Amino acid sequence: MRFSRLLEKASLAGAFFMSAFWLSTAQALCPAPPSLPVVSVQRVVDGDTLRLGDGRSVRMIGLNTPETGKKGQTAEPFAEAAKRRLQALVDASDGQVRLRVGEQPADHYGRTLANVYGHDNANFEAQLLSEGLGYLVAVSPNVALVNCQKAAEQSARQARLGLWRNSPVVPVERVNSGGFAVLSGRVTEVQRNGGGVWIEFGNSVVLRIAPKLVGQFDVPAIQRLKGQQVEARGWVVDRSRRGGLKSGQPRWMMPITHPVMLDTINK
Repeated sequence: MRFSRLLEKASLAGAFFMSAFWLSTAQALCPAPPSLPVVSVQRVVDGDTLRLGDGRSVRMIGLNTPETGKKGQTAEPFAEAAKRRLQALVDASDGQVRLRVGEQPADHYGRTLANVYGHDNANFEAQLLSEGLGYLVAVSPNVALVNCQKAAEQSARQARLGLWRNSPVVPVERVNSGGFAVLSGRVTEVQRNGGGVWIEFGNSVVLRIAPKLVGQFDVPAIQRLKGQQVEARGWVVDRSRRGGLKSGQPRWMMPITHPVMLDTINK
């Protein structure tokens, strides 16, 4: 019994140490700018969404956590863990957070897009990313913290924490549904036309960089990707549901919204 209590204390001490370590990491990676407005949180909706006391919903910028089980669906791995962790961060901040609203202030659902900070100025997105409880996402123009948030995710990935414990990366040949995904595959063709830049993986998947975003990318480098193994992340779209799928075109398309969403794999 005594030995069991010692183990429990050691476990709690370890958890406290790791929490303090990742907290300091988040503060160092993404420090808060001065004079941010303070708002109260009514409830935590999921790992990347908050409902505020004034009725607004806030979608956190730079972070996508696994989907919780809604409408009878099964929750994705680490979805509930991410929600609990965000709740703990809100509780530790006495139910109040600071918001840095994005350059694009709202999404098409009407949610406020913002970076969220605790009373100690630690960035919540970096905190969750550094613990492997979500994926880095970058959607222009809301990319002010993309570099520090990328570093936070890389630390979790290297340490194989959370969802990186078992690689979530899906080969392009295995894509069979829409939704967020991290994909890997060998590029078979790169084309540029009026519809933007298209990066193809045979008949499996095609990545698209929209014309309005092409200027953010190193296009000559992308055109040299043919034959290379790459990793891409974003939301997979089933083009057959839109009625615009032509014969020979890949059914699955992933829009690439920022250069950080596409990377080469060195082998």
